[in-house]
Amino acid sequence: MRSHLISLSTLLFVVDHAHAAIFPVQARTRPNGIYARADVNASTSSNGIPVQNTHNAEYISNITLGGVSIPVMLDTGSSDLWVATNVPGAKDLGKSVTLSYAVGQAAGDIHTAQLQFDDYTVNDQAFLMVTNTSSFSTDIGSQGYNGLVGLGPNSGSVIYQKIDDSTGDAVLNRIFSQNSTSQNFISFTLSRLGDPMDNIPGTFTISQVIPGFENITSMPKLSVEKVHKLTDADQHWQIYTDKNGVIGPDGEPIEISSIVPSAPDGQLVVVLDSGFTLPQVPRAMSDAIYGRVKGAEFDTSQQVWTVPCDQLLNLAFVFGGVTYPVHPFDVATSDFNYTDANGNPKCIGAFQPITSAFSLLGEYDLILGMAFLRNTYTLLDFGDFVKDASTDPGDPFVQLLPLTNNASAHTDFVQVRLNGVDTTGDAAHALLPASQMQHSPETEGEKKKEREEEILSRWPYILVGCLAFVLLCVGLCVWRCCCRRGKGVKGKKGKGGQAAGILGNNPVYQPLSEPAPPAMNMHPMGQSSYSDPYGRR
Repeated sequence: MRSHLISLSTLLFVVDHAHAAIFPVQARTRPNGIYARADVNASTSSNGIPVQNTHNAEYISNITLGGVSIPVMLDTGSSDLWVATNVPGAKDLGKSVTLSYAVGQAAGDIHTAQLQFDDYTVNDQAFLMVTNTSSFSTDIGSQGYNGLVGLGPNSGSVIYQKIDDSTGDAVLNRIFSQNSTSQNFISFTLSRLGDPMDNIPGTFTISQVIPGFENITSMPKLSVEKVHKLTDADQHWQIYTDKNGVIGPDGEPIEISSIVPSAPDGQLVVVLDSGFTLPQVPRAMSDAIYGRVKGAEFDTSQQVWTVPCDQLLNLAFVFGGVTYPVHPFDVATSDFNYTDANGNPKCIGAFQPITSAFSLLGEYDLILGMAFLRNTYTLLDFGDFVKDASTDPGDPFVQLLPLTNNASAHTDFVQVRLNGVDTTGDAAHALLPASQMQHSPETEGEKKKEREEEILSRWPYILVGCLAFVLLCVGLCVWRCCCRRGKGVKGKKGKGGQAAGILGNNPVYQPLSEPAPPAMNMHPMGQSSYSDPYGRR
């Protein structure tokens, strides 16, 4: 529970006025050419922190912590700041925590130091200094970053929960709290490597729309689906698709039932998470995307579909009545230099069956990571997620601007994957009939999680049912006690072993063994039992 003993005046900030920060996201290579995405007039700010795109797998920016510049990954799916390097002069708070991610754990002690994030300076920002990253499935140093900055809601911060007051607030919560006249939103575009026609630079902003993309403010405001108050540590940027809001390669909706008990019929709960390279989707959805491709195979060791790289696959999501196409380069990616058992190059199906990130509490259905977010300009408004802000008290929401144009993306695919010769309409690239669709094998671990989810996701209903049962039992016990007490009063004996009446030990009814009382002297009408004082003598 958050403590109210520490007031905002105790938080020291260098910057106390409203302003916006823009961070250009620079790819390693940036070829010139026409737009491969939707036709937009985009430009970027010249100031900010350059961000590196590493193989379309991480998006990395620099922060300055304790005077040291540290590359960190931008992650909308978490809320904590951690670094795997020494920070000179950092104050150790003597509290240890472990942050769990789908790819490993970051453990260490909580420290505080001065943070600089572009134009913003925050004194005594809480962060985790990690000393061991061996549990991660990848070597983060070789990927070009030494930490991670979480861009999610403050309630999801493990550090905040551990410190239990505002000094443990997440980075964005601190920034928005000190700039209460700003709108509490971030926005970003993500660049795409390997696309010769993509010259839209990726950009990350705080409280400012990217110049040239102002029309995002006219896009539908998608309400953030809030989790139950008791589990708000699991709060993410999650929204509903439209009904039948996933359009597969055959142009038809992929019909999947939601595991979220409160989800409307036909809609799915989607988490927007820039920390996931490969989007995580229900296995049946992944099968529907790739299982009808000729030559498709499922790699059980990596839990991914592989398809021929010359197979064009269209995919789209629908939110708020707007369709968001996914570029074919992002549906089947060639970024990982994958080869099959015969040494032939294959592309990986980026929309991977969800396994380790499966929601046991049934709070979401799928996670749309980088492969989807490269196709949108994304705005995340924190609203009342920031409790100390006075100018943006509304409900949090998401706005998405589509950036991928199907016709331009088709041209890209033909140029890069088919060497300029369009064979996408050939019989060899036609999808198999739905009756011949392959299905990937479900592991025993997944089956177990699904069974557990069917119970755990209904915990609010189970809790209410248990409380109702307890109240019913208590009510029955009270009722029986009252009934017994009433019977005890009626059955209590008076003097001589006779039943006592409600007025004490005097019997209410006369026993039959006692003589009858004398008859009452009833006088006939017209006669008097007393003499008339005024009568005649």
